[in-house]
Amino acid sequence: MPAPRIAIVGRPNVGKSSLLNLMARQKIAIVDDMPGVTRDRVSVVVDLESPDNALPSREIEVTDTGGYGVYTAEGERFDDVGADLSGLRDDIEQQISNAVATADIILFVLDTQAGLTRDDELIAQMLRSGKLGRGKVVMRDGDAPAEQQIRAVATKVDGPKWEPHAHEFAALGFGVPMMVSSKNNYFRRDFLDALYEMLPEPDGEERLRSDMNLAIIGKRNAGKSSLVNALAGEARVIVSEIAGTTRDAVDVRIEVDDKSVTLIDTAGLRKKKSFHGAVEWYAYDRAKRAIGRADAIVLLVDAESDISQVDEQLAMLAQKAFKPVVIAVNKWDLVKGRRNTQGQKIGPADYEEYIRRELKGLSFAPIAIISAQTGLNLRALLGLAFELLEQASTRESTGKLNRLVREIVERQPPTSKTGTRAKVYYAAQVRTNPPTIAVVVNHPDLFTSNYERYMMNRFREALPYPEVPIRLIVRGKRRVEDLHRVDDDHAVDNAEEVGWTDAELASLPDEAEAYFDED
Repeated sequence: MPAPRIAIVGRPNVGKSSLLNLMARQKIAIVDDMPGVTRDRVSVVVDLESPDNALPSREIEVTDTGGYGVYTAEGERFDDVGADLSGLRDDIEQQISNAVATADIILFVLDTQAGLTRDDELIAQMLRSGKLGRGKVVMRDGDAPAEQQIRAVATKVDGPKWEPHAHEFAALGFGVPMMVSSKNNYFRRDFLDALYEMLPEPDGEERLRSDMNLAIIGKRNAGKSSLVNALAGEARVIVSEIAGTTRDAVDVRIEVDDKSVTLIDTAGLRKKKSFHGAVEWYAYDRAKRAIGRADAIVLLVDAESDISQVDEQLAMLAQKAFKPVVIAVNKWDLVKGRRNTQGQKIGPADYEEYIRRELKGLSFAPIAIISAQTGLNLRALLGLAFELLEQASTRESTGKLNRLVREIVERQPPTSKTGTRAKVYYAAQVRTNPPTIAVVVNHPDLFTSNYERYMMNRFREALPYPEVPIRLIVRGKRRVEDLHRVDDDHAVDNAEEVGWTDAELASLPDEAEAYFDED
């Protein structure tokens, strides 16, 4: 059976996003006092522990939704370029309905400190009558759960004095409300224990973890949400002509050829000096977090637009994260057949030449020509991402690396003004994702950034990961020897002192001794 699904619903500013973050134990959803911040369904897979750890933990999928009833803040109906945000109302309500329709458990969130409102009563009536959820959704493949539980959750119960106020919500007909405070974790354990008891009995394997987390990044209106929906086969995220519609990083899980992929749709970014309000900064932070937790990245560029400063900044973020990247040129259906200034038809080769010139830091990354609108090459795009993940997960033998590094240095040694000769004592791949090669030498200062780039190019020619980032670590022999002289209790501290992390050195100590003896 699929893992249990939990939907969080309620009016704006009752603490839905804070509740999701509490359950996930990390900042997933953007939390802000302004209504209408959450628009899409924001989902996260959570390991829910049993009370007293008496039973195995359960994987659940928790989904935050937009606040029902108010979709723009007062005085904020129009964004900074004049677009009418009220036009998103139907899309947001559809996302809420989809979340409710496919949930096993619905958590109806209410603000204890604000008390019961008319909007709360309206949402309660819609939940009881089924008008919010299944009545608006066409179900696919039996996604609707056989039974649904609806429980009221009283949030902002920040201490004992608020408990009597929370009991007022029992009048809505969903039983005694579950109480919790996301601010100070009051009743947190009781809330999570009660939630575990509500889960349906497991029937077979419950699995939500994906074979690959694939982040989709790009500037505004590059087509990220359209791409996610095309790959998912449904309107999983809101697509709008209004720039900046997506704010949170939205996870969408799909199945492809017996493999599972979590697509992470991120906010479209623009220059920081153009950010309008705190929410854009939060969205930028979520995009960076999405890059950090991704296994691979699709950098989506608009075929109709020039490579911009934002494209370059996103490419730099991906480089710094050392994640495999596919550069996907979207909207090919709109530019195919166009002619350049010389009257020649523009083809994929022209775009590749242009992108290589503009995004030099990703010169090794493959380029895919796609169209989210027509479905052109979308299946191949996923296949390419899996291929890059496989490259990044490859480990090369120590013997081959030692021979290769010594051959590179002997063929063209680093230059020295004093005539000092570089010598390589040892080379090894110390980790994967990204492939990380540690090289122990006599004089690290000889290995300049230019020479390291030269070595990196030779690595790409000879090693089985030519299209993914490679991390190169060059250290002196003395530092490694110093690390060996300390006892285990101080190994980590000493590793920091000599410029290594314990993870980088995990495969070095014993095997390296034979090479040190050669000096």
